[in-house]
Amino acid sequence: MKIVSMHIYGYGQLENIKIDSLSDFQVFFGENEAGKSTLMSFINSILFGFPTKQQNELRYEPKHSTRYGGNIRIYHEKHGYAVIERVKGKAAGDVKVVLDSGKVGGEELLSDLLGNFDKSLYQAIFSFNLQGLQNIHQMKGEDLGRFLFSAGTLGTEKLAKTELELQKELDMRFKPGGRKPILNEKLQKVHEISQDLKKAAAKLKDYESLIQKRDQLQQEMAEINKQLENRNIQAEKLKEWKRIESIAKEEKWTKKELETLGEIEFPVRGLERLEKLNQLILPLEAELKSLSERIRHVREELGELNPDCDLLKEEQVILTLLDQIPLYEQLSVEKGQYETKLTAVQTELAAIKEKLHLPLNEEEIQSINTNISMKNEVVNLSRQGEKLADVKEELDILHQQELNELEALEREVRLTESLCLPEIERSQLEQQLRNHDKTALEEELNNLKEQIQFNQLSIEQQKAANEKLRFQFITIELILVILSLYGMISKQWVLLLIGLAGCLILGFFMFQSLKNGKEIKILNNLNKLREKEKQIIEILQTASYQDIRSLEEKLKLDDQHRNKLQILKLKLKQQKANYKKIIVKFEEWESDFANYTEKLLSIGKELKIPEQMANTLLLEAFEQIEQYKAFIREKNQLIERISNIHQKQVKLMEELSHYGYRYLSEETLDIHKISYLLRNKLKTENEKRIKMEERKAKIADLESEYQQKEKEWQSLKIEHDRLLNEANAETVSQFYELGEEAEKRADLMKRLENLKRQLQYSILSEQERENFLAIRNCDELISDCQKEIDSLRNQWKELQEEQSRVQYEIQIIEDGGIYSDILHHYKQKKYELEEMAKEWGVYALAQNILAKTIEKYKNKHLPLLLSKAEEFLSFLTNGNYHRIHLHPSGSGFLVERKDQTLFEADELSQATTEQLYVSIRLALMVTIYQNYKFPIVIDDSFVNFDAKRTKLVFKLLHKLKQNQILFFTCHEHLLSFFPNENILRLEKGAVQIVS
Repeated sequence: MKIVSMHIYGYGQLENIKIDSLSDFQVFFGENEAGKSTLMSFINSILFGFPTKQQNELRYEPKHSTRYGGNIRIYHEKHGYAVIERVKGKAAGDVKVVLDSGKVGGEELLSDLLGNFDKSLYQAIFSFNLQGLQNIHQMKGEDLGRFLFSAGTLGTEKLAKTELELQKELDMRFKPGGRKPILNEKLQKVHEISQDLKKAAAKLKDYESLIQKRDQLQQEMAEINKQLENRNIQAEKLKEWKRIESIAKEEKWTKKELETLGEIEFPVRGLERLEKLNQLILPLEAELKSLSERIRHVREELGELNPDCDLLKEEQVILTLLDQIPLYEQLSVEKGQYETKLTAVQTELAAIKEKLHLPLNEEEIQSINTNISMKNEVVNLSRQGEKLADVKEELDILHQQELNELEALEREVRLTESLCLPEIERSQLEQQLRNHDKTALEEELNNLKEQIQFNQLSIEQQKAANEKLRFQFITIELILVILSLYGMISKQWVLLLIGLAGCLILGFFMFQSLKNGKEIKILNNLNKLREKEKQIIEILQTASYQDIRSLEEKLKLDDQHRNKLQILKLKLKQQKANYKKIIVKFEEWESDFANYTEKLLSIGKELKIPEQMANTLLLEAFEQIEQYKAFIREKNQLIERISNIHQKQVKLMEELSHYGYRYLSEETLDIHKISYLLRNKLKTENEKRIKMEERKAKIADLESEYQQKEKEWQSLKIEHDRLLNEANAETVSQFYELGEEAEKRADLMKRLENLKRQLQYSILSEQERENFLAIRNCDELISDCQKEIDSLRNQWKELQEEQSRVQYEIQIIEDGGIYSDILHHYKQKKYELEEMAKEWGVYALAQNILAKTIEKYKNKHLPLLLSKAEEFLSFLTNGNYHRIHLHPSGSGFLVERKDQTLFEADELSQATTEQLYVSIRLALMVTIYQNYKFPIVIDDSFVNFDAKRTKLVFKLLHKLKQNQILFFTCHEHLLSFFPNENILRLEKGAVQIVS
């Protein structure tokens, strides 16, 4: 899976950020707080959900935006391109996955794309950060080996931590031969209580017989309690019967009366229903009579209306024609406008034809080709003619300029040749000059001048040094004078002597050092050099040397003339070449002009214009022909439109006249009069039709109402007859008699229900009430039952006193031996021991399962992982360490150096340990999880490496082609290892590509 692009709607400080075209090895560079952690969290949140408020992670909700979330576009080897979008919604956000194939899904489709990985597993396998390397620096001994082994299995230190925590929990609970662990203490306590329990059991000889007697007394008391309960129930029932006796007897009488009346079939509320039906039937009969009379009256009004149906059938057609009357007027106006335009177009045609003055008719001009291609040729040809004319004019100017310059150069060459000395004369002058050594004297003169200048500079430097030395002597002299004065004033004679002696000594040295011996020597030497310079100048100014100077000047002047002549000849040669180029361009122009003339004549012939016009006015003639053809087309269109308008007007007039002749009495009317009369006629007939339809609708409503009322009357009549049938009454009076008997029966039933409600709360059942009806003296039975209850209570009291005595003796025995307390304490401690043992067993089982899992992993997956890790470690260490072995006594590793020396993890240097950690983590990705090609996220994991190690680790990462790598860093010196197109710079919520 590869992340192609990201769009962040709002996430922390990142708002509306788009990152496109991510590379296979993408670097994100930014200083602290630039947004690197935010961007890493955004990728995890889109793939696995926003952190919930219960999780100890930042949610990065934006402060200045309401949109929270974004989308990531990925490429999946199985599903192709897909867009994963997650926005604010439920706790982890609402996710939407859209494949390029059109499939849309949610969490299930996303889980399929991610291979059911969760966030913690992804970060453990495919995420690097400084925390893993810092853990290496903090560990020592066997813990470091366990951590590296855990990193090779789960990607994190969880396995090592889990293994240590399990062993810690087991040791805290139990150790063989130990005393402080909890289980060891519990076992010792249970053993001690068991010894005390055995001693207390020896004192229980009389205890068992007392226990048996106590149980027997409890059984006898239970039997008496049962008898008491039965007698109490019997007494309660007798008292209840005494309370409800009158109600039960009235219930029995009411049942007999109902049996006497028997069953009566009479409708429920029959009398009331019959009265209501009679109140509804009589008004309905009156309404039916009134509706019948109204229907007859409306039918008479309908017969008086008789609209013209033929006219109304053609109403829509006539109205359409009448609506076209304004169109008739508009057509007349348009016809006049078109006729005016036609006159103007004909005038233009005549003017253009006069301009062209071609012996052609309209059909011949129409046949001339003036399409876009021809127009393009004419325009291009016209432009070509203008261009050729411009080129000709420019060539004429250039030709004259080049010719003038050529002639000027030739004149100047001839003049310069005349100024040069003949070869014989020049040879003689050179021979004379060679006979006099003037150059040596001039060189000697130059050397003298340089020496004089040097001596002058030395004198100036010597003067400056003397001034500086004099200033120093004066300063020291002043200090010594002050010291002498101070000694004299303070009468310290030693200081006075020292000051005076110093002044004398310093004065002597000052006198010696400031003598101008060196300066005088330099001045003498300078005078000698100036004298010699004067002598050489006098020699050079003699007559013989003046002649030599004249010779030199002549030769020098001749050299200048010869150099100038050589330059002029070169310019002349170049100018001749330029002139020839102008001639060649003239020839090219003549060739182009000939081709142009040929094309011009060909197109003029095709356009049917004379040759003279084609040469001078081709474009104007073409435009006039094109305009003439356009006016001809416009003229034909105008003529056609005028004809169409005339036909429409004639057709409309004929149709209106037809309908006027059919439906109007007047004849020979104009179109406006016909239109007015037809509209009035249609209005009148429509009013008749509307009235007729209103009367028909009224009749239909009245008939519908009549039918409805008639149905109601029939329904009420049927209900009336049915009431009589339900009561089996032939007359209304017989119905009323049956109703009175039904009301009496209903009253009895109501009374019976009331009695039953009173009896339903009684404890006596119906059968028990029937049995109690035979009792004559209820109070006597109640008294006898009460006597039996008192007797049973006395017996129970005697047994209770005996039971208390026996229980007291048992209590004495139990208090004396404390047996029950010891037994209870023993069972409690034994239970606690069993629960603690179960808890220890859970941890022991977990440790066993973990050990078996590790062993299985060692045998199945670890060999392949170690092989790949050895390859990576050898590459990172330049072959210094090439083998990784499992530790024989634990879950750590042994690393073999190239000299076959074995090292435990804590014996390696920190940098080598980090390289081992990186090798194991990368090997875990490309072996065990090779089918899951997720992006690898690295957060500044190599900042502790030196330049050589850093270069090697990046070179190794570039070899992992199957996984995209996203590298986040704040160290600018690491950017030199990557091309600029692979670097994105993060700057406070913005992203830019490094160029």
